[in-house]
Order: sequence, then structure tokens, then C-alpha cells
Amino acid sequence: MSETDKNKASKKPAKGLGRGLSSLLGDAAPALAPDAGATAPNNGFAGGPRPTEIRLVPVEWINPGPWQPRRIFARAALDELAQSMAENGIVQPILVRPNPQKEGRYELIAGERRWRAAQIARLHDIPTIIRELSDKQAAELSLIENIQRQDLSAIEEARGYRKLIDAHSYTQDDLAGIVGKSRPHIANMMRLLNLPEEVQDMVLKGVLSAGQARPLIGHEEALALAKLVVEKGLSAREVEKLARHELAPSNPVTKTEKSSDIKALEKKAKDKLGLRLAVDWDESKEKGAIKFTVSSFAQLDMILDKLGLNDG
Repeated sequence: MSETDKNKASKKPAKGLGRGLSSLLGDAAPALAPDAGATAPNNGFAGGPRPTEIRLVPVEWINPGPWQPRRIFARAALDELAQSMAENGIVQPILVRPNPQKEGRYELIAGERRWRAAQIARLHDIPTIIRELSDKQAAELSLIENIQRQDLSAIEEARGYRKLIDAHSYTQDDLAGIVGKSRPHIANMMRLLNLPEEVQDMVLKGVLSAGQARPLIGHEEALALAKLVVEKGLSAREVEKLARHELAPSNPVTKTEKSSDIKALEKKAKDKLGLRLAVDWDESKEKGAIKFTVSSFAQLDMILDKLGLNDG
């Protein structure tokens, strides 16, 4: 899809976005209203006449802001966008603010995909809207812009919410009103941040969906199960059953090799008691479980007697 088609298909801001992009850019800004008598040079700016509210800024003068929630950019999609820009120009401007640390330089707030694609297309300048914004406003708008375009992964969205809460003392209710989502949606997304980092990375890269990952939250074997889910292509419903031990995996979760001490203990129990003893021990967490396998009540009674539980 070309940049033009994408902009035609873009949705209007949700009702809760009164403090969002539309309040800063205005409904006319993305349409690039022309300014009679001013013409943009042939540098990738589509639309011919140059509007007064938009400046052409060298791409090297711009850097992503620290609040950017997006971390993964598919190269194939960027190449496609760059080709569209080279052929048709850039239809929608990016949004920046002056860099408070570097005079004459700017921090990117919205439009990082366009900025990256412009570099791939070797465009020297990019149509830009410059606004004086606080850190809080910049972080808020950056998150809103990405969520509106559905560009974020579930983990990027959750981390964006976390940054706003930690840095600017937002509540989940505040965020719900700002981004036009329900409070339960915000809470459910942020619960994904309780997953191990390795599992979060799988969601971030699109290897695992949020629906597949959610049942693994709080599970001791979350990473091992996540790898199994990907390997077997299990559905979210199947993952729920797997996490509740209602679905037996065809390939059991790989356990770490038992130490020689554990193996010696198991052998000692077999030699002295004539019973099979299985010891599962997690060295890193310093906890584990012992399992005796008995074939008669008499063997169970013997174990209880050894433990002193048959007295009295």
C-alpha cells in the first residue's frame, strides 16, 4: 500500500483523544493546505505548494526522542514505504520539538517510520511540523500516534503505558481517557510486563502473540512453555489448558540435567528402601520436590513409618 493509500485509509482519532495529535496538528495539517506563492523544492515533498505551517527540515537534524515506544521496524515494510516516497513524495509531515540539549536540532515525536523511510529513499529533507512541547506532552503524543496507527506490538504498547506512569505519574484511568482505550485493556496490556524478558522479546518480535503469552503470566515454566507453544503452534485456548496442566505436551518441557549428588540420592533411596525416588531440584531458586513411587499400600505405610508419621 502506498503512503497516499495509507493516509486515505487512516482512521479518525478516537473520542478520548481531545489532547491528542488532532489538537496540535489540527484537522487540516495532514492535508497539507497550500500557501500561494511558496513552492517546495524537488526533495520528496508531495503536493507542490508549500504550506506555511510545515517546514522542510534536513533528516540528519532529527533524532528519535527517548519516549518513542516503538523498537521494532520491519525492514521490508520500510523499503516499501521508501519506494512509495521516492515515487510519490511524502504526503504527511512528521512532528518534532526543538532539542533542548542541541540548538538547531530536533527530537522526533510522531512519524518515525516516515523519517526512517526517508533516509532509505535518500531524501535530504522531510516535511515537518515543529511544536514547543514538554517531555510529558511529547511522550503522550508519541504513544497516541502509534496506537492510533496500530503500529505497536503488545509489549511496546505496555511499555509505553509503563513509561508514562513511572515518569509522569499517570493513573490507568488517565491513560484510558488519553488513548481512547478501556481501563481493563490498559491493565491487561501492562500485565504482560510480568512475563520473563525472554518471553516479552518473543511477543515483541511477533513470534508469540499476546493471546498466547497471557496464560503464561506468573507461570514458573513460562519461558520453556513459550518455546513449546511456538514449536507446536498452539492456539491461545490450548496454551490456557497447557498452563493449567490440562493439556499434555507431546514434547515435555525440557528439564535441566540432574547433578551427580541428586542422582546419588535417588540411587540410595532405591538401594536402601527398594523404592523409586525422583528429586526435582532448581539450583537457582533453591527449591524443589521429592516424589516416591509406590506399588502397594504397605510401601506407603513403610514411608510414613520412616518419617515418624505412624506413631500414636
